[in-house]
Amino acid sequence: MTKKTMTAAVLASAVAGALASVAVPQEAAAQAKEKCYGVSLKGQNDCKAGAGTTCAGTSTVDYQGNAWTLVPKGTCVDMDLPGDRHGSLEELDRDLPKA
Repeated sequence: MTKKTMTAAVLASAVAGALASVAVPQEAAAQAKEKCYGVSLKGQNDCKAGAGTTCAGTSTVDYQGNAWTLVPKGTCVDMDLPGDRHGSLEELDRDLPKA
């Protein structure tokens, strides 16, 4: 193996290792989250905001009960929100937009 080939091989190995170390924490972080309904501010939900909506950013009311946001696993139901509200792992019937 020439010095140039060896340097390229070492560099490729280092880059592959660096990329792998970045991917693993991102996967772990994604797995350590849960959908939490009723905690997002208007237009800041991650997905689902009732019938007729598409997905992210479609909530029209703060703390809309049928819109969810990803939060760290185990924190949803303990979140304290204004007006004695709490997050929920299931869709809520509160704070829905007026029809």
